[in-house]
Amino acid sequence: MELKHEPERIFFLDQAGKTVAEVTFPQIRKGVVDINHTFVDDSLRGQGIASRLMEEVVKTLREEGKQAVLTCSYAKKWFSDHKEYSDLQPKQP
Repeated sequence: MELKHEPERIFFLDQAGKTVAEVTFPQIRKGVVDINHTFVDDSLRGQGIASRLMEEVVKTLREEGKQAVLTCSYAKKWFSDHKEYSDLQPKQP
């Protein structure tokens, strides 16, 4: 599998070029993205692929100085299990 980065999307392609896993994070305002979708093909589930995608997203956010709102249920759970990245979420008023 090949890991690819695009603005607002990180994904894995299989050998045929088909997207088999992805996470999307469109910008919703300056410096803030919405992690709104995570997908992993059934054939890859249980192999830590979604977690690898999240690790790539947090690396990208840190590099770009951005924060993330979480509307994807997987992203919410992943961030709750990885408190070391809580600084990447905007503070609630």
